[in-house]
Amino acid sequence: MRGRTGFGWTLHGDGSTPRPGESVAPGERLTWGRTIGFGAQHVVAMFGATFVFPVLMGLDPNLAIMVSGGATILFLLVVQGKIPSYLGSSASFVGAVTAIRAGGGDTATVTGAILVSGAVLAAVGLVVHFAGPGVVHRLLPPVLSGAVVLLIGFNLAPVVAETYWPQDQWIALITMIIVVVGTVLLPGFLGRIAVFLGLAGGYLLSWAFDVLFGPITAPDADGVVGTHPRVDLSGVADAPWFGLPDVHAPSFSVSAIIVVLPAVIALLAENTGHVKAVEEMTGTDLQGSLGRAVFADGFATTLSSAFGGPPTTTYAENIGVMAATRVYSTAAYWVAAVVAISFGLCPKFGAVVAAIPGGVLGGITVVLYGMVGLLGVKIWVQNRVDFADPVNLLPVAAGVIAGIGDVSLTFTPSLSISGIALGTLTTLIGYHLLRVCRPARAG
Repeated sequence: MRGRTGFGWTLHGDGSTPRPGESVAPGERLTWGRTIGFGAQHVVAMFGATFVFPVLMGLDPNLAIMVSGGATILFLLVVQGKIPSYLGSSASFVGAVTAIRAGGGDTATVTGAILVSGAVLAAVGLVVHFAGPGVVHRLLPPVLSGAVVLLIGFNLAPVVAETYWPQDQWIALITMIIVVVGTVLLPGFLGRIAVFLGLAGGYLLSWAFDVLFGPITAPDADGVVGTHPRVDLSGVADAPWFGLPDVHAPSFSVSAIIVVLPAVIALLAENTGHVKAVEEMTGTDLQGSLGRAVFADGFATTLSSAFGGPPTTTYAENIGVMAATRVYSTAAYWVAAVVAISFGLCPKFGAVVAAIPGGVLGGITVVLYGMVGLLGVKIWVQNRVDFADPVNLLPVAAGVIAGIGDVSLTFTPSLSISGIALGTLTTLIGYHLLRVCRPARAG
């Protein structure tokens, strides 16, 4: 017998683990002990990527973890508990942020550009909600969304080659192997947290190498060659156990905003794909909630960046946990969100994260950046994009090379478009113009 419980969840059966073939619906929950256990799984699943991406963008990982919890709660409220998802730090902005910092932009400029992109995404969510999900496919068909996601990921290849990998090539190689082998060979849930396992393993190996072989002579994060330990934990002892993360106000730069805006397309494609995945798993029609999901993600990104936090997005890692456990209860996500907020209030945890060796990040990013890029290819394959059609082929070919090769177009000394932004504009404008012009030429 099922009875109503706090926050509107219905107890699934007797609250024990669901029987083979059964699933726990978003509006149901198991006993609170089991629900906390499933919530802990979601914390582990999101953990690696949620604090790695802010580190790569030069943002506070403590704040990122805490914000992810708040963003998840906001998301669940906006979608009215219909879409179980966790909002963690987005990888889609790393390339743009790297470009902004390379051009002299500071953290306030970065978060200001992210804030604008979040507001744009929220506005797109409102359009989708009132106009219907079909508008997404008309404006961003799979050939375009796939191209933008691909160039966002592959544009980051030089960051791996020039910044992270040289700091400790052997630790980077071992970390990469742990992630790749773990993802493929470890069973079930362990395979889904292979990035976290690779990070932890690389961290421990770096410490062991310091003990066994002494300090390393290699470039640091700024490219300056020197002799230093791989793991420097001096800041951990000085950090308190409890405290609020550092926050700051954003500032706004037109050039930085232009560089970041293409990531909105990636987030839109990501949200759409994740809603479809949850829809298939739960067997419910969620297209009517797509606009709410996109708006919630954009609004969460806007709020996060207003305080100096990273952009957010729904997480495939947590969707994978649901696929493996068949527990879709939003109660587990509330638990995960509360735990994440608690982690964010521990500066000592942030100091441990800040001490991640560059070689470890090199091994992780060489896999993660490639995966981001190949998600674009996945969009093409799943939607059977026809590249025999020159309207699909040519704008994408030009845009991808412009984006990956960091080609630039300068209008004035203070205004230029390059890399991801130029690649995205080339692809979008080229595709839609060719679509309009081809019928007229054929006639």
